[in-house]
Amino acid sequence: MVRERERETEREMVNTFAVYKPLLRALMKLAGVRPQMVEIDPGTILNFWVPDEIHSNPENSKHTKKQDRTKPAVVFLHGFAADGIITWQFQVLALARKYRVYVPDFLFFGGSTTDRSERSPEFQAECVAKGLGKLGVERCTLVGLSYGGMVGFKMAEMYPNLVQSMVVTCSVMALTKSISGAGLERIGFKSWSEYLLPDSIKGVELLFELATFKLPWIPDFIYKHYFEVMFDHRKEKEELLEALVIDDKDFNLAHHPQVHLLWGENDIIFTIEVAENLKIQLGDRVTVLKSIEKAGHLVQMERPFVYNKCLKEILETLLEDHGRKIQ
Repeated sequence: MVRERERETEREMVNTFAVYKPLLRALMKLAGVRPQMVEIDPGTILNFWVPDEIHSNPENSKHTKKQDRTKPAVVFLHGFAADGIITWQFQVLALARKYRVYVPDFLFFGGSTTDRSERSPEFQAECVAKGLGKLGVERCTLVGLSYGGMVGFKMAEMYPNLVQSMVVTCSVMALTKSISGAGLERIGFKSWSEYLLPDSIKGVELLFELATFKLPWIPDFIYKHYFEVMFDHRKEKEELLEALVIDDKDFNLAHHPQVHLLWGENDIIFTIEVAENLKIQLGDRVTVLKSIEKAGHLVQMERPFVYNKCLKEILETLLEDHGRKIQ
């Protein structure tokens, strides 16, 4: 009887995320950040969350140069489980007053689309970089989570004059077959599509259970609502994941800017050992590897206050170092 009433309530209930997104948009507006569609090329459009002043006149060079002198640009690159503003909402709210915050939605997330057939992280990196250029961003610090970190490494490699420094969370330089196979074995899946693009409500619950240290109790209808709104463009996203995994022999260690690693200590997808190996690979480009206890892969959402404190400290250090270099 109780279960029947719950089912009736679910049927009558408006999708939680359909309600939450307008509320989040209003909250971001109060913080000084708004969505802005940017045409990268004919047929390719990216949605960016940008500072209010850029939104009002995105290609006014005088205006953007003035902003470059007053607030450093920080670009947040999201993972595969959600779009940009859902992923980074707590960080945007914490940083928008001190920094010019930009949050792009990768292609096939959050309204970003293309009619081109490319699906590689290089193409995502190219589109984000071109979009930032159209928004007047000349130099920036990237903050990348998981898939976003991999795209970020490509951006740093392809556009060294744009990417001044990076903060990488629970990610790798490239998803080689050996790294991919080990990660999938740890979480018990045969492919990333099977894990990241669940086809059931239970699959959504498992996605978050494996990505967190201790998943709090969440009503079933929340998973149902998430399933209904967050997994569109399934075919294209499957192609993105297929293009992400490369042969080990095809991986080349490129030069990268200064990198900070900020990790969830209990991440089982890309473990702290993966972070330590990444630190070795990057050599003297890595300033520090900092881990946050009792946090998994989605550390920025699971422990946002601790993550934000660490991120603020890192960004301040990066800016101090950059200032000394300029002097």
